[in-house]
Amino acid sequence: MLSTKIIRRLVFFGALFSWIGLSVVDVVILFTTKNALAVNIENFFSRAFLDSFIIFLFVYYHFQVQRYASSNFIDLLWRVFITGLLAIFVSIGLSYFLSIFEGHSFAVNPFVLNIQYHINIGVICALLISSYHVFKRLILYQKTISLLRIWNVFEYTLLASVLLNFWDLEFTEPFSLSVFFFLTVMSIILSVNMKWVAYLNFNQKLKSILLLTLSGVYLYYFINLVLVRVNLEASITLLQSNVTIIALFTFVSVYVVFSVLVLLFNLPTSSVFEQKLGDVLRFKDLSQTFHSEQKDEFVFDVLLNSSMSAVLADAGWLEITEKGKELLLHYEISGSDIAAIKTNIDTSKDKKSSIFRRRKIYSLNKGAYKSVLVCPINIQGVSAGDLVLLKEVKDGFNKDMLEIIETFTAQAVISIENARLMEEAITTERYKEELKIAQKVSESLLPDRLIEHESYEITSFSQAADEVGGDYYDTFRIDEENIALVIADVSGKGTSAAFNMSQVKGVFHSLVPFGLDPIDFIVRANETLSRILEKNNFVTLSYFIVNTQEKSVRFVRAGHCPTLYYSKEEDRTFYFKNKGLGLGVIRKKEYLPFVQEIESIYQSGDIMVVYTDGITEATNPDGVEFGYDRLQHCLTRFKDLSALDIQDAIIREVYHFCDTNPLKDDYTMMVIKFK
Repeated sequence: MLSTKIIRRLVFFGALFSWIGLSVVDVVILFTTKNALAVNIENFFSRAFLDSFIIFLFVYYHFQVQRYASSNFIDLLWRVFITGLLAIFVSIGLSYFLSIFEGHSFAVNPFVLNIQYHINIGVICALLISSYHVFKRLILYQKTISLLRIWNVFEYTLLASVLLNFWDLEFTEPFSLSVFFFLTVMSIILSVNMKWVAYLNFNQKLKSILLLTLSGVYLYYFINLVLVRVNLEASITLLQSNVTIIALFTFVSVYVVFSVLVLLFNLPTSSVFEQKLGDVLRFKDLSQTFHSEQKDEFVFDVLLNSSMSAVLADAGWLEITEKGKELLLHYEISGSDIAAIKTNIDTSKDKKSSIFRRRKIYSLNKGAYKSVLVCPINIQGVSAGDLVLLKEVKDGFNKDMLEIIETFTAQAVISIENARLMEEAITTERYKEELKIAQKVSESLLPDRLIEHESYEITSFSQAADEVGGDYYDTFRIDEENIALVIADVSGKGTSAAFNMSQVKGVFHSLVPFGLDPIDFIVRANETLSRILEKNNFVTLSYFIVNTQEKSVRFVRAGHCPTLYYSKEEDRTFYFKNKGLGLGVIRKKEYLPFVQEIESIYQSGDIMVVYTDGITEATNPDGVEFGYDRLQHCLTRFKDLSALDIQDAIIREVYHFCDTNPLKDDYTMMVIKFK
């Protein structure tokens, strides 16, 4: 089996030899024509060499662009720009070289012009095909089944159009024009897929506009070179009659124009996405304060700063009065102004103020600040103080802002509560209190209910082997069509497992709202958890996206147990065994090659069972494991029951098998039965 590197080299030399063959054959044909020789060389050879050159370039840049799978969007556009710059440099350099001999017969020699034209053919094809593959990655950044189907039709038709040149069909013939028109329509349809634009900040969008505009200038130069300034007397192979090349010109040009326009129209909204991303990062900072050795004041300081940045507050303060201790943190406001605002809130009779009093949003008529947002801070169920944010304009806060601040406050309180409980456990009954804390944290991390939908039944079961569990499962509605499911098993036992589980939940809820593909989600989750987890810890996880409209399930497995599936159409039960390495195992190397995304179309009556290894590794008194075969046999037996009954039946079988043997690991299971 040849490696990708060897294949890339082989196709590169194949393209080079095809270009040389094309150049030599065209020079010979031109020579025999100019000298009226009896030697007759068919244009068939020129067409064959040109077609092979195009095919080899397609394969070469397919592998070449794959090398930059982890590159960001700006890097990809930069590669298009650099390729175009090199192509322009070569083309203009040749023209300048010939201009030196202006007035000399060498400059107008048809053989010299023919060689110049073939060099331009090489650089033009390289620019178009490399740009095609880069734009392909951008279009398929968030791919769907329908988008993939449209792209495959476009790509296969484009490659099939190479045969039109091989059969010597002129561009002006009806069939060739029909193929070109179809490819043009497909280019326009595909070019509206600009989801990658939303993930750029303002500066990145400006850079993208510049790079794409310059790429458009390159295209205009080469279109003019091929269609307008071509010397017909010195040219045998004409690109202007090649459907494939003209279609590539059209596709690349359309996508460049569409991209520039979309980027320009999205510039005013860049700040919105940056704000949302900033909220996620600030939430992450608050989550990580739990692991720091700082005191409560540090956590409250991070909370105040993060909250002010999230809602663009002009001033604010945080006041804590707890157990005889007082803490006051304030920014851009004095103590006297704080007292005055408290008085105004307590005595305000404004109707709008009284309407929003329950939601802790106030409007003031006196003083410099007209809008006040108050979020109470409750630690361990007891009121401990308030977080107050101020704006100088009226109606400066809204419900969304309040929800963001409430989320930040809750996370800060969790960090403080966990830190205090941990300190208490260490100073008193360390082991006993540690288990209680971890049990409380782990139980609070599991969802009270799962996302339900009319297209499936879903149920879950989780039982910890000790006081503290290390298993995690959850669901999340991404949009009206897509629902995310996750199940995870963190390494270790006891408190450390519970805390690692909280990190997994934080990463899940931070990433899943972005609607990432499963493969992108797992790569980003590994990147984040690698920075958070201790060196010896890792997480196994399976992540699913159920599309209820397309009736599809896409998922990845990061070292987790293989998903058990029953297909009603085939009336068989089997395991999906896609490869996947646990999160946090590889921390400095590229993680993408070690995971695999699978997509499956479900039908009514299909059943999916996800679980942790506590089920399959449960042992009976003789030390025999329950195993994958028994689990598969259970699903086969109980497939006609409801999701809840299937789950209960399997759990009963496990407990019956173990008999008096105690649990050695957590039991966690989710059963999804599609309607």
